[in-house]
Amino acid sequence: MLAISAIAIAVSIEKESAANENSLLKLLYAGILKASERWTHPVQNWNLTLSQLAIHFEGRLDEHIAL
Repeated sequence: MLAISAIAIAVSIEKESAANENSLLKLLYAGILKASERWTHPVQNWNLTLSQLAIHFEGRLDEHIAL
């Protein structure tokens, strides 16, 4: 989760230059994709993370991920 936190910080620094929240989310997504290329081990506590995302984005993950 440290890598994602670093990406979130880097993206939040760019927030001032982002036109809106959607463009900020696109930057975060692109950063996660770039970071995931370097990951060679499974994400710790992924089930907990996925559960929290499902709560936060209720109904939006159902069509993409079988929960």
